[in-house]
Amino acid sequence: MLVHLIDGTYELFRHFYALPAAVNQEGEPIAAARGVAVSVLGLLREGATHVAVATDQVIESFRNDLWPGYKTGEGIDSDLWSQFPLVEEALAALGVVVWAMVEFEADDALAAGAAMAAADPRVEEVWICSPDKDLAQCVLDGRVVQYDRRRRQRIDRSGVRARFGVDPESIPDFLALVGDSADGYPGLPGWGAKSASAVLAHYRHLEAIPDLPHRWEVDVRGAKRLASTLAENREQAMLFRHLATLRRDAPVSSSVDELEWRGPIPALVEMAARLEAPDLVAQAEEVARDRR
Repeated sequence: MLVHLIDGTYELFRHFYALPAAVNQEGEPIAAARGVAVSVLGLLREGATHVAVATDQVIESFRNDLWPGYKTGEGIDSDLWSQFPLVEEALAALGVVVWAMVEFEADDALAAGAAMAAADPRVEEVWICSPDKDLAQCVLDGRVVQYDRRRRQRIDRSGVRARFGVDPESIPDFLALVGDSADGYPGLPGWGAKSASAVLAHYRHLEAIPDLPHRWEVDVRGAKRLASTLAENREQAMLFRHLATLRRDAPVSSSVDELEWRGPIPALVEMAARLEAPDLVAQAEEVARDRR
């Protein structure tokens, strides 16, 4: 079986900014949530059988306690923010498993779900449907890939290496050095993608990089300055790596059997009316009938 794990937060943002705004008769913004529901139904129509969607029920997580600059919900458009619970309800009515995160983040759920599914010998491959760079650390040869649904691009281990210059196992170290502006931590001064990938391609992890540049076994421009920066900020770099490392103990389903799509539930009738998507019920039931 093929398991699809979808980044619901990314999908909601993507549809919010790609689609014209729309409100229902009650004045409730619905365009993005409706777009995600239709998109996930399209995936089911294409043959997906085992699906889960991870969302950030709240934007903050345990990482905000570790780094004061970590991302928050500040600045998110209120019309977008209001559709988080709506999309969770819509997908649940569609019969799709939703992992709504509170203490953890959606990416943690995707990492935990991928690890759970990859451990099942019945699973041929797990597709993490998100282009987010931190999820590259989950890629596992012959078991887990990233899939960018918008570009229809499948990213395996060689794809991660081509994009970042390092293997999946080194992605948290890479992000610790270069930072992640989307998540709100800056990385180390002077370190860029080229220098980080060159050093980590050889040493793989932060703790293996010598403090003294003359001990480096890789030729990198500005090695003396980079080594000094790392030596002076190694503790902070380790914190950034901790922030970048996805938690595979996030609360998700315990078995891939729980992810099997069995069709919509009765609540979809009311939800379709709320989304002003009159064809949603008939389309979902048609896909379900085709499975029988």
